[in-house]
Amino acid sequence: MKKQKILLTNKERQVCEVWTRVMGYHRPVTSFNPGKQSEHADRLCFTEQVEG
Repeated sequence: MKKQKILLTNKERQVCEVWTRVMGYHRPVTSFNPGKQSEHADRLCFTEQVEG
C-alpha cells in the first residue's frame, strides 16, 4: 500500500498549543519568556531503560 501525501493550505491549518510541566505544574510554552522558550526548543526526548 502506497502512502498518500496530505497537503494542507495555511487556511486549513490551526495553531497547536504546547504545554509542558515546569516545577510540578503545567503551563503553556507560549507563556514562557523568550529565553525559556529557547531552552524548551533545545530539549531532547529520551526513554529511560529499566534494568532487570
